[in-house]
Amino acid sequence: MVKERLHLDEIPREQTISKEDFLKNYVKPQKPVVIEHLIEDWPAYQTWSLDYIKQVAGEKMVPLYDNRPISSKFKFNQPHLEMKMAEYIDLLKSEPTKYRIFLYHLMKEVPALQRDFNLPNIGLRIIKQLPMLFFGGENSKVFMHYDIDFANILHFHFHGKKQCIIFPPSESKFLYKVPHALITREDIDFLDPDFNKFPVLKKARGYITELNHGETLYMPEGYWHQMTYLTPGFSMSLRAAPRSVTNLSKAVYNLAFMRYFDNYMRKWRGQKWIDYKNRQAVIRTHKRNAVKTAFIDPVNK
Repeated sequence: MVKERLHLDEIPREQTISKEDFLKNYVKPQKPVVIEHLIEDWPAYQTWSLDYIKQVAGEKMVPLYDNRPISSKFKFNQPHLEMKMAEYIDLLKSEPTKYRIFLYHLMKEVPALQRDFNLPNIGLRIIKQLPMLFFGGENSKVFMHYDIDFANILHFHFHGKKQCIIFPPSESKFLYKVPHALITREDIDFLDPDFNKFPVLKKARGYITELNHGETLYMPEGYWHQMTYLTPGFSMSLRAAPRSVTNLSKAVYNLAFMRYFDNYMRKWRGQKWIDYKNRQAVIRTHKRNAVKTAFIDPVNK
């Protein structure tokens, strides 16, 4: 008997693409794409590796995150640990580790890295001040989430392989979104979901791909994404402001109110607030989709 899986199509791929075709075929209709040969003229394409980053940024202290469930002990995006970049890269190369670097402004810490790439002339108005780097060890992953600013994202991968599962915003109603947060239920395995606990996931329609060194993933505004490092590696994201007025207003709400409200509630109600949100993710999703809620989380009931 074949085990039931999520409906995930392969993300379309282009070897190269013109600005006009990129805007017409992907940005305007808000569809994802992998561009295989967009950055081969960058110095970074040839030089960026874990050893290179260790050489130029080894003494920098970096924030690390692991895959522990969100708890009231940590604020919104608060790191779990810090260590020197050189020590972290040695760890990545020596053994699998769950520790990741997330949304780190290494370009600000090591300005020389900015000489290694150019802003691609692809039709997006990229925010020059916000190139961010992401690192992860073998099999480390980021919980399914969408970005707080609803940006259009160009995600460039370096060193090894990375698996990306993404969903358009239209699928939010099927994904067990946690209220007052940017994530789905953290106990959902999107490669092997438990449809008895989370039956509405069967309705979701998403995409999957593997990124190799030098490939670029375009993720439109508000797309959900879960990244899994199949090998140790790192990526860089460039961001462009949302083109939709609706998404821009959502971004302002998230940045100006939601994250501060969530931090306040964590401080006030502690773990009870986290447990309440996890229960509501199930209750609201099932109610919206006319499904009787049979699953009650034994930890959070």
